[in-house]
Amino acid sequence: MEHDPRRSTGGNRRGRRSREEILEVASRLMAERGYAATSLSVLGAETGLPKSAVYHHFHSKAGLLTAVMERGLHDFFHAMREAHANPPSGGTHRERMAWYLERTGEVFTARQEFLRLHMILILSAEAEEVEVADTITKVRDEGRLLMNTMIRSTFSDLGDEIAAAVADELDHFGIAGFDGAFIAMQADPSRALGGPNAHLAEALVLLGERIAARLRDGGDPVSP
Repeated sequence: MEHDPRRSTGGNRRGRRSREEILEVASRLMAERGYAATSLSVLGAETGLPKSAVYHHFHSKAGLLTAVMERGLHDFFHAMREAHANPPSGGTHRERMAWYLERTGEVFTARQEFLRLHMILILSAEAEEVEVADTITKVRDEGRLLMNTMIRSTFSDLGDEIAAAVADELDHFGIAGFDGAFIAMQADPSRALGGPNAHLAEALVLLGERIAARLRDGGDPVSP
C-alpha cells in the first residue's frame, strides 16, 4: 500500500493535540487535588482519552508530572522575563524594588495553578521521589536566580560588587517572603499580593541599604 503523507501529518497533529489536552487537564487537576489524588482514571474521565494515551506520551504518571512541571516552569519564567523587561533606571531603591515586586506579583496571580502545584509537591511525600525532587529544585533555583537579579538591579547604582553582595545575602529572604504571601493569598483570596509585596519591598531595601553601608565600612555583609 502506498504511503499517504497526509495521514501521517494528521496523526501527528492529533497526537500533539491529545498531548496538550492531557497536560492542560493534568495541570488543573494536580493543582486542585494534588499529584497523588489525580489518578489516571480521573484524568481519562476529564479528557475522554484512554490511559494508554498517557503512557504513549509520558510513559508513566511520574513522567506526566515532570512534563506538567517542565511546561509550567518554562511558561512561568518566560512570563516573568517579559514582565521584567525595561526596568526603571532611575528612582530610589524603594521605587525600583517596588516596580519589580509589583510585576512579579502580577505573574504570580496570573499563574496560580503552577505555583499551587509546586507548593503542594514541596509539602507532599512525592517530594522524596528523585524526578519530583529534581523538578522542585529546578523551580527553586530559577526563582532564587530571578530574585537575585531583581535585587542586584535595584542596588546597581552602588556598584557591581556591593549590588551582588546585597543580592546574594537577601535573595533567599525575598523568595521566602513571596512564598508566604502566596500561601496567605490561597488561604484568604480576598487578600491580594499588593500589600505584602509593598512591605517586602520596604524590608528588602532597608536590609539592603544596611548591608551596603556595612560593606562600604569594610565589614562583612552580615553582622555577627
